[in-house]
Amino acid sequence: MSKSQHKTSAPLRPLPSLIFASRWLQLPLYLGLILAQAVYVFHFWVELVHLVEAAFGNTAALKQLVTSIGYKSDFEVTALNETIIMLVVLALIDVVMISNLLIMVIVGGYETFVSRLHLEEHPDQPEWLSHVNASVLKVKLATAIIGISSIHLLKTFINAANYDLKVLMWQTIIHVVFLLSALAIALTDRLMSHPNDSH
Repeated sequence: MSKSQHKTSAPLRPLPSLIFASRWLQLPLYLGLILAQAVYVFHFWVELVHLVEAAFGNTAALKQLVTSIGYKSDFEVTALNETIIMLVVLALIDVVMISNLLIMVIVGGYETFVSRLHLEEHPDQPEWLSHVNASVLKVKLATAIIGISSIHLLKTFINAANYDLKVLMWQTIIHVVFLLSALAIALTDRLMSHPNDSH
């Protein structure tokens, strides 16, 4: 037992040690994603403040919302309507879902490819992190991307009058491709996890 423990704790040779330490080059990438997350948080609150101000009759905030969601109408928009509110709320949900995707990449990627976070005893440890690996992370990311694509597609259909038919068609096709890709990833992961399972 002591020999095996001594074996595992033995220092690596210089070249393997350098190669293994190269994983820390990913750290700036994850720190950059944290900054991107901060930008998304700021954008979310800007849009939310504009929505609240527009609800109280602020025309400048309303114009800003209309511009940001790409809403067009045959007449001048002077007050919030259900379509604008729905599009803004969907945009906010979109930001939240992308933020969730970022968290999965930052936390899951760091835990999988860089270093352990040692969150086993932490009360806020995400449930999915306890069994995360590269395959699980791929499936979860594919599922998150489908959710984001669904929100974008719904926003497009609600605002369909302002889009060309080709745009609607291609967005639908791309969404279906995302769905098929996620199914293929999940099926591949299942086959690789149970190679001897005939069913």
